[in-house]
Amino acid sequence: MIRLGEEMTRQDKLNLLVRLSIPSVLAQITSTLMFFIDAAMVGSLGAEASAAIGLVESSTWLMFGISVALAMGFSVQTAQFIGANDITQAKKVYWQGIICIAIISIILTAVCIIIAPFLSYWLGGNEDIVGDASWYFGIWGASLPFMMIGRLSSSMLKCSGNIRIPSIISILTCVNDVIFNYIFIYIFGLGVPGAAMGSVLAYIVACVFETWYATTRSKEIRLTGEGDWSFNMEWKYVKNASKISLPMAAQYVMIDGAQVISTMIVAPLGTIAIAANTLAITAESLCYMPGHGISEAATTVVGQSIGADRFKLCMSFSRIALALGMLVMTVMGGVMFLTASPLMSLLTPVNEIIDLGSSCLRIEAFAEPFYAAAIVGNAILLGAGDTVKPAIISLCSMWFVRLTLAAALAPQYGLMGVWFGMAIELTVRGIVFLTRVLRGKWIKKAI
Repeated sequence: MIRLGEEMTRQDKLNLLVRLSIPSVLAQITSTLMFFIDAAMVGSLGAEASAAIGLVESSTWLMFGISVALAMGFSVQTAQFIGANDITQAKKVYWQGIICIAIISIILTAVCIIIAPFLSYWLGGNEDIVGDASWYFGIWGASLPFMMIGRLSSSMLKCSGNIRIPSIISILTCVNDVIFNYIFIYIFGLGVPGAAMGSVLAYIVACVFETWYATTRSKEIRLTGEGDWSFNMEWKYVKNASKISLPMAAQYVMIDGAQVISTMIVAPLGTIAIAANTLAITAESLCYMPGHGISEAATTVVGQSIGADRFKLCMSFSRIALALGMLVMTVMGGVMFLTASPLMSLLTPVNEIIDLGSSCLRIEAFAEPFYAAAIVGNAILLGAGDTVKPAIISLCSMWFVRLTLAAALAPQYGLMGVWFGMAIELTVRGIVFLTRVLRGKWIKKAI
C-alpha cells in the first residue's frame, strides 16, 4: 500500500505497525530470555562469575553498536530504494554492505583479541574476576565477522518488510544459546569462557542461516540473477552509507563509551555492586525490548514512505509509532516495578545482589515511558536518514547528564545513585526526541 500510493486509514497504519512489530517484539523478548538464561547459568557459578561478565559487558555493547550502525547505513538505503520500487539498486546496496562490513569486522576482531588481556585491568576489575573477564571478551570478539554480517542480513530483511524470518532465526538463536551454554558451562566445565563459547556458536549458526536466506530467497534483496556481484566497490553506495553510519557509529562509540565509564564508576563499589548492576540491566531489558521491536517497524515504514515520496503518511506513521511505543513500555515499566525482586531472584541466588538490583529496577521503572520516546524517536529519524542531530542529542544526554549525575551520586548513594542518574538522563533524552519528532523539521529536510 505504501509503494503503490494507496490511501491508508489510521486503522490501516496501526495494523501495519502492529503486524511488523509483533514478530520483532517476540524476537526481542526471546533474546531477552536468552540473556536471562545466560545470566542465570553464570549466576549459579557465584557473584564473581556474574561480575566478570558485567565488567566487560559495556565493551561488548560498544562493538555491537558499531555493527548496528554499519548495517543501518546500508539497510536504510535499501528501504528507501524498495519504497521507490527500485529493486536492482536495493540489491546492489546489500552486496556493497557485505563487502564493506566483512573488511571492517576483521579489523575490529583483531583489535578485540589484542586488547582482551588488558581491558579488564583498564576497567578497574579485581584480581578475582579479571581472568575470566578477559577470556570472555576475547572469545566474544572473535565472533564479530559472523555477528556483523548476520546483523546486516537481518537488518536488510527487516527494512524490506520481512520481519518474520529474522524473528524466527532470533528465537532459534536463543534455543541454540541455551543448548550450547549448557554443554560448555556444565558438561565441559568451562565456566565464564564456556558462556562466551556457547553464545558465539549460537551467533555463527544464526549468521549462516540468515545470510543464506537473504542472499538466495528474499524477493527484494536476493543476490541472484543479473547484477554486478564482483568485489569492486561502488563508492556512491558507500558514501551514502557513511553519511548515515558515521554519525550513528560516533553515537554508539560515545554512548557505549559512556557505559564503559559508568562501569568504571561502579567497579570501585565492589563485586556485589558490579554483579547487581549487570543483572539488573539484564532484567530491565525485558521491559525495553518491546520498544526496540516497535522501533524496527518504525524505521521500515518511515524509510519506505520517504522512498515513495509520501511525507504526510510518514509523519502519521511517526506519531502512531511513538504513541504505541510509549504505551507498551509504560505498561512494562509498571510490571517491572511490581516484579523487581522475583526477576532478580531468577538470575542469582545471592540475597545481597537481589535486594540491590531490585531497588535499581524500581528507580528505572519511572523512566520507561520516556525511554520509549527516545528509542522509537531515534528509529523514526533513522528511517529518514537523519542521524547527525540524534547522535548529538544522545551524546550530550549521556555524557553531561548521566555520567555527571552518576559520578556525583555514587560516592554517597552507591549503585542506586548511578541508576537514579540513569533514570533522569533517559527522561531528559526522551523528552528531547519526542519534541524533535513532533515538530517535524526532519520531514522538511527529507523533502
